[in-house]
Amino acid sequence: MTTLYSLSSAAKPTMEDTNNRRSKKNRRRPSATPTNGEYSDVEDAEDGDPEAWATLNKSFRQVQSVLDRNRAIIQQVNENQQSRMPDNMVKNVSLIQELNGNISKVASLYSDLNSDFTNICHQQQRSSITRGGK
Repeated sequence: MTTLYSLSSAAKPTMEDTNNRRSKKNRRRPSATPTNGEYSDVEDAEDGDPEAWATLNKSFRQVQSVLDRNRAIIQQVNENQQSRMPDNMVKNVSLIQELNGNISKVASLYSDLNSDFTNICHQQQRSSITRGGK
């Protein structure tokens, strides 16, 4: 019989990790400097296309939602397993099936996210070329 274990404390972010992410997030690159009368791509990348950022943000939120649900399912499966009650073991069957479906959903969402990101990069590159950039 296989026992499922909950997320270990090593997998959970620590306060230091959270603070580190925040400080990295708040760091800004040096501002772009004019090159031959134009600004570099660094400034364009920071501003970006609001619609593109909204698309990526939506995708990340969808993925995070499914991952949060998976965490809750795993916790419930662990509790059911520890109780050793027959009814709870039966419930685990459907919970594990939902978890498997969610894993497929996350893979699909990441695939879509990859496609969206690639398309955005290509659009940025084409837009840069038409503006006389690289």
